Amino acid sequence: VERFLQVSTDEVYGSLETSEDPWTEDAPIAPRNPYAVAKASGDMMARAFAITYGLPVVITRASNNIGGFQYPEKRVPIYITNAMNDIALPVYGAGTAIRDHLYVTDHCEAIDLVLHEGAQGEAYNVGGENEADGLSVAEKILEYLEKPRDLMEHVADRPGHDMRYSLDASKIMALGWKPKYNFEESLRLTVEWYLGNEDWWRKIRDSESYREYYRRQYEERK
Repeated sequence: VERFLQVSTDEVYGSLETSEDPWTEDAPIAPRNPYAVAKASGDMMARAFAITYGLPVVITRASNNIGGFQYPEKRVPIYITNAMNDIALPVYGAGTAIRDHLYVTDHCEAIDLVLHEGAQGEAYNVGGENEADGLSVAEKILEYLEKPRDLMEHVADRPGHDMRYSLDASKIMALGWKPKYNFEESLRLTVEWYLGNEDWWRKIRDSESYREYYRRQYEERK
């Protein structure tokens, strides 16, 4: 193995309050949900192999990706495709949970850079510096699609829904990377992709398995 890159997530660090500084790579690993625990376990296993067997390992921890071909179980594609179908956008709780958003091509470029130039055994945060809460994301999507604001619908919050994720990406920026797209540009490009690729996402949304997923995940929370 020439080099192993573990693609991880900001969720391994836990949850931040709105007043707290973004996480650096030295922040404690403190995952709070099963998905984050699984990713943190992968990070630790990769590092263990690096220490024990000398496996050439690097790790990236990215914020929420948005862009084309994202399966419509994620917040942004659900909001976009719901709005295109004139279906209410399900906003968890008060819509105040904050996420950092990273356009998918910015993430790909970061992965490629770390794979080739990252220091052995090191982790690199990949943040877009595009923090926004769920309500703001829904409002912006409705604005781009010229849909009414009352198409939003608040649903019961997710169990253990973390308040905020935010990354300090200074370390990878020192390698020469920085995000090309801000929040508005990232979201606009994503909306345009779904507008131009209805055949792809409609096949998914029309499937029985997706309809059942959506019913359990959102309609039962009303």
